[in-house]
Amino acid sequence: MAWIAVAPLLVALARDHGTGSRRPFLFGLLTGAGYFGGTVYWTPAVLQTFGGLHWALAVAAGSLLVGYLALFPALFAVCLATMIRVFGARGLLLGPAAWVATEWLRRYVLGGFPWVLLGSSQARLTPIAQTASLVGVYGLSALVVLASAAAALAVAGRGRERVVAPVCALALIAALAGWGTLRVQEGSLLRAGASVRVALVQGNVRQDEKWSQGLARQIFENYLALTRQAADQGAALVVWPESATPFLFEHDAVGRAGIVDLVQRRRIHLLFGSDQFEAGAPPRSFNSAFLVTPAGDVAGVYKKMHLVPFGEYVPLKRLLFFAAPLVEAVSDFSPGDRPVVMSIGEHALSTAICYEVVYPDLVADFVAGGSQLLTTITNDAWYGASSAPYQHFEQAALRAVEQGRYLIRAANTGISGIVDPYGRVVTASAIFERTVVMGDVRFLTGRTFYGQTGDVFAAACALLTILTLIAAWRARGAAASR
Repeated sequence: MAWIAVAPLLVALARDHGTGSRRPFLFGLLTGAGYFGGTVYWTPAVLQTFGGLHWALAVAAGSLLVGYLALFPALFAVCLATMIRVFGARGLLLGPAAWVATEWLRRYVLGGFPWVLLGSSQARLTPIAQTASLVGVYGLSALVVLASAAAALAVAGRGRERVVAPVCALALIAALAGWGTLRVQEGSLLRAGASVRVALVQGNVRQDEKWSQGLARQIFENYLALTRQAADQGAALVVWPESATPFLFEHDAVGRAGIVDLVQRRRIHLLFGSDQFEAGAPPRSFNSAFLVTPAGDVAGVYKKMHLVPFGEYVPLKRLLFFAAPLVEAVSDFSPGDRPVVMSIGEHALSTAICYEVVYPDLVADFVAGGSQLLTTITNDAWYGASSAPYQHFEQAALRAVEQGRYLIRAANTGISGIVDPYGRVVTASAIFERTVVMGDVRFLTGRTFYGQTGDVFAAACALLTILTLIAAWRARGAAASR
């Protein structure tokens, strides 16, 4: 559906003959409301269940989020309508660039929220997904919007452009799909690099039990037992989820001793999430990941940089007086200040914590810093049995394609799994089961084109959009003066 999802909006813009920006803005806002209302619908349930909000306030807060996100398709519609008024229906072909420009903007405004970018819809369409290795998820978004633009031009265009545009668009999509098929069939990344057996421990701890003092020992013992099981099956690297330890690793002597004893006895590397506390003025807390070696040493610590709004901090606290229960319930974490790559023997890995994995540029920074294996740890218990855990996993899978790396994901309640460098799911768990996911991955050192160039394509789309808008405004001004 993604390939034609934007087409109704584009046809409406092409057939709108108004001179102002109100109607295009409303068209885009309506489109955005459908887009995000259908994808982040789970937000009110999270705010009500874990934020303590009354259901009416939770729905209002969720609606505000949808309304905010819908502003970006609205901005896209205004920009494209301006181009169409000057360049005619052919201006629809500038739609992919304008869409990417607004998606890229969404990545940065107010800290960024690049959840469910349109290109993420193609994560499981493996041949097409390979385009991400060239131009990233934003390039996939452009390709998807190009299909809608061509369809809209076939409806709203004139003369030969009604046929030429769809044919050219289909030819480009087919060419990229063909190249992607050959890339996957060639499969050189599956034979490169050193192999390592990994295990992902899915503890399946309910969110309302996670910090229960009465259950802390049992939770920890379950993780230890599952890890012993994984080590017995040959795992050299074991990964626990985000905030897996029911204690502060650096401040709990008994818990720390249990982990050190485990890795020393089983001769494994253990990567896990645990909160950090730093005394100072003021004191600070961090959502962190630790890598412990078979010698019992801490080989690296990464502090989460992109915190979840309304989950790990509350933006605009003074304005959100009506959400006092939510503000009180949310932990006030501080962000880390740099991406960290951790050593595992002669190799290196990185980890993105929770929804950080939806930031393509952060993962690119890890690889630029030398990461040969991508990991991500998360606690998706917040989301319940909604679409969110599946959305989260699919977005993570695209990072593997973009960077040409294996990606392993340990999630408290699922989905935990292994994704190969072509975005294919090697193995994965179901949600809400206690299990260990095992598999072999490789440490890779090659770089994809996107890995070397980053978001140059997205930046070029933004620049093209700005220059085109300037040209359109000048053309309109010149026409008005005549």
